[in-house]
Amino acid sequence: MPSSTSNPTPPVPDRTSSPRPARRGLVTPTARQGPGRVDGAALRGIEVPSARRGAGALPGDHQAAGSGPGTELHQLRPYVEGDDVRHIDAAASARTGEPHVRLHVPERTLTTWIALDVSASMAFGSAARLKSDVAEGAVRVLARLGTRHGGRVALLRFGAIGATDDPRIPLVPPAGGRGVLGAIDRALADGFAPDGRGRGRPRAGHGRSPRDGDELTDTLRRMPQVARRPGVVAIVTDLRGDDELSWERPLAMVSRLHHVVVVQIDDPLEVALPDAGVLTVVDPETGETLEVDTSSPRLRDAFAAATVARQERIHAAIRRARAQHVHLTTDGDWLRTLGSALR
Repeated sequence: MPSSTSNPTPPVPDRTSSPRPARRGLVTPTARQGPGRVDGAALRGIEVPSARRGAGALPGDHQAAGSGPGTELHQLRPYVEGDDVRHIDAAASARTGEPHVRLHVPERTLTTWIALDVSASMAFGSAARLKSDVAEGAVRVLARLGTRHGGRVALLRFGAIGATDDPRIPLVPPAGGRGVLGAIDRALADGFAPDGRGRGRPRAGHGRSPRDGDELTDTLRRMPQVARRPGVVAIVTDLRGDDELSWERPLAMVSRLHHVVVVQIDDPLEVALPDAGVLTVVDPETGETLEVDTSSPRLRDAFAAATVARQERIHAAIRRARAQHVHLTTDGDWLRTLGSALR
C-alpha cells in the first residue's frame, strides 16, 4: 500500500486498556487483542478511490439541489428583505445602483453508513486476533476514510437482539470530524453480545424464526429509510445468520442507490478443522454444544467442502447484488487486504 512521509496522519489507536462497563447487554470479549495500530500513510493511499466509487460526491465534484452555503455561484439577484446581508455582492450593487446578493450552490458531502455485526460469533478467534478485533479495525479505517473531504459517517450495530431485555442499540448519527470518530470509538468500546445469546428475534410461542430472525436482513431492509441519498454503505460481519442468503435481495435494493461494501471476517478454524481428536464445540449464538471427532478424515473433508461451497454461494450472492466483497481473516494482514480492495 502506498505511503507518504509528509504531514503524517496520527495512527488509529489500539485501545486495549481496561474495558468499559457493559452497555445494553454488550460485553468486551475476554480474549480481546485489539486491531493493532494503523499507519496513517496507508489510509491516505486508499481514501480517495474508495470515496469516489461510493457516490462520486466529494465536495466540489457535483452540484447539490437548490442553493445554500457553497463556493459556486448559483444566482445573482436584487436584494429582498430577509436576505443575509453578508451575501451582498459589492461589484454588482455598484454596477446596477441597487443591492444585489449572490446565492451559491451547496457542496454535497459523502455519507458513509457502517453496519457492524456485534453478535456473539464475532468474538471468536483462534489466530492472532478475534474476529471482533478485525471488525473494530475495519470500522475505524472506514470511519476515518469517510470523514475525509468533509464527509460524514454513521454507525449502526446489529446482532445483539436476545442479549438484553432492551435490545435497541443507539445509532451513532451521521456527523463529520473528530467528534463522530470519538463517538464511534465509544460505541466500539461497548463490546459485543455475550456467548449463548441468539442473534434471532424470538417469536412468542414459537422460538426463533429463521425468516424473521436474521438481523442483517432486517438492517438492510431499514437502510433505505435512514440513508436516503447516495453514499457508501459498509457492512462488517461474519455472515453467519439463521437464513444464510436471506440478505441477498435487501442487499441488492441498497446497492441500487449506494456503493455497498460487504466486509466478511472469518477465522481459520471456521474454514478447516484440525486433527485434534474428539472436541466439544459450542454455538456462541445459541449455546448449543456438539461433540465431533476431528480425527476422522471424512469429517474434515466434508467440513472443508461445505465451507468452500458456502463461501462460493456467499460471493456469488454479493456479486449478484452488485456489491463489493472484501474477505478478511484473523490470521492475515487485514489492513493490507482491506486497503487493496478499496483502491
